[in-house]
Amino acid sequence: MSDPSQWWQTAIIRMQPGEIDIRGEPIQQLIGQIGFVDMIWRMVVGGTPSAEQSQVLEAALVAAVDHGPQAPSVSAARMAATCGVGLNNALATGVNMLGDVHGGAGQQCVGLMRSVLGCVDQGASIEQAVAEVVGAYQHQVDAFVPGFGHRFHRPLDPRAQPLLAVLAATTDGAIDRRYGPVVLAIQAFVSRDKATPIAINIDGATAALYGALGLAPELARGMFCLSRSVGILAHAWEQMQQGGRNKGPLPPEYLWTYTGPD
Repeated sequence: MSDPSQWWQTAIIRMQPGEIDIRGEPIQQLIGQIGFVDMIWRMVVGGTPSAEQSQVLEAALVAAVDHGPQAPSVSAARMAATCGVGLNNALATGVNMLGDVHGGAGQQCVGLMRSVLGCVDQGASIEQAVAEVVGAYQHQVDAFVPGFGHRFHRPLDPRAQPLLAVLAATTDGAIDRRYGPVVLAIQAFVSRDKATPIAINIDGATAALYGALGLAPELARGMFCLSRSVGILAHAWEQMQQGGRNKGPLPPEYLWTYTGPD
């Protein structure tokens, strides 16, 4: 290109000597004036969220910060911290564990709920749309529906109800509150043959909030990663204070199962 300044193009930040503008607003007018959640919205979505949009986003971010050392991302970060790496390396190790299986269900759930609402927009009831969309999904993906069921929290994930209550209490017309009834309808559908309802897990509950805010499915995963990075940071830092060297996934006296030749 003849003009190197065109190599990168962004609407996010403008910078000159002595000037930093974030989406058109001087940074000095943002510092001390807006909260971090509103800054996340400004950076990722653009503009200023309404009070209720900010409240919904903050609730979702708060709810997903941590789930203990048994979570692969957290345990990996703690193991990394015992290997002599820096805090940023331990943090990156944990965040890089968040993929399609661990950390990606929220994105998948938003996509599923969007498909349900697409059918609703064409005249189907929520229950009809769920039966069609989720039924087809179950048939294709061997019955696993992202956002539902939890190996530890049975039959209730304690984070789900407060999150859905935050969404239900909103009145802002820019928030699509249909995602609340949709996630409940999916829960009823996947639990139809069960003695107790299958839990709406953290991915399903936050997906309802991110969908209601109009965020793309990919951003649901990005927001989850942003939220969980707080817990990963806390665990990595705690492990550094505790010490320990080269801690693996099991105590030394517990060996793996060998399946090779004698």
